[in-house]
Amino acid sequence: MVVTPELLNFFPLLKTLPSGSLAQLAQQSNLLKFARRAVVLNAGVKEDHVCFLFEGRLQGVDFTVDGREVGLYFVEPGDFCGELSLFDYGAQPEYIIVLAPAVVVSVPMESLRELMLTSPLMVKQLGERLAKRLRQMTYQRSLLGMPNISQRVCCQLWLLVAEADKATPDTAIIKSPPTHMEIAIMLNLSRETVTRVFQTLQSYDIVRRDGATQLHIADLEKLKDLAEGKKEL
Repeated sequence: MVVTPELLNFFPLLKTLPSGSLAQLAQQSNLLKFARRAVVLNAGVKEDHVCFLFEGRLQGVDFTVDGREVGLYFVEPGDFCGELSLFDYGAQPEYIIVLAPAVVVSVPMESLRELMLTSPLMVKQLGERLAKRLRQMTYQRSLLGMPNISQRVCCQLWLLVAEADKATPDTAIIKSPPTHMEIAIMLNLSRETVTRVFQTLQSYDIVRRDGATQLHIADLEKLKDLAEGKKEL
């Protein structure tokens, strides 16, 4: 499959570019397919491209000093990763791995840098994305310090609920939720521990899984209270 301007137009960061710039960028970009658990970007390496996710799901991960994997953030279709080097020419800070078979558009780093100089809107969007990811990762790190394991898991679930849904009084749906193992990696827990918390949440009818595609939050208010420590399981 050839990278076309129409394909690049799928990504919010790129769709505001002039048609001529999109056409030129398409010629310089590559379409890559990755299997589950493949490494898309390597930590400590000066990567020469930014990855835009078209299909699948990616995750940014790091490792503790004793070698344990810690999840930092997810990358969903339409989003991108590897953009930090656009600003400082430095090495990629974390690994990006594949959680579900992925189709990625690889865009040359230098080409995006040149476009940044002529597109204030792109710079604004990149800045907003970096700020959002920094806030998310700071919060993610703070979860690791919570001594109450159930509260830690509930906070992670609350973080996955869409902001628009948090304003509703009763229920919400988390689409394509992470597996118990993926949540365990995010929270530095064992998969068995996360599963036990989910079983308790299900017994209280707070959550209900609909296959692998959806997680129903049946009681948002209770989940929020558990996440904030107002109640305990």
